[in-house]
Amino acid sequence: MIGSWAETARLLPWSGPEGKPCYLVGDGTGYLSRVADTIESVQLGMSAELLDHAADMLDDSNVTSAQLRFLVARMAEALCDVHRIAESRGARLPAPAYDDPDDTDGRESGP
Repeated sequence: MIGSWAETARLLPWSGPEGKPCYLVGDGTGYLSRVADTIESVQLGMSAELLDHAADMLDDSNVTSAQLRFLVARMAEALCDVHRIAESRGARLPAPAYDDPDDTDGRESGP
């Protein structure tokens, strides 16, 4: 019984009280799944914008240490978001189709 819900549980792109992870159990087609998809999209977009901003700041010889610290703090937050998205999406990937547990690259071995 526990295995069946775990296979359909989705790690959501936000945390609950005290920073605990939030999960959604379902088929991925409901309203909350669409909200989660939208938030993930926004988070990924913000991460890309931060990367562009970082590149601009690194080219600027007048940037202050306070500005760099602020940028690094925002980038750390964005990295946490992207890591959570990757973990959530990776957990929802189908299991590999190969039979040999030692064959991790998915190719058949043979002569």
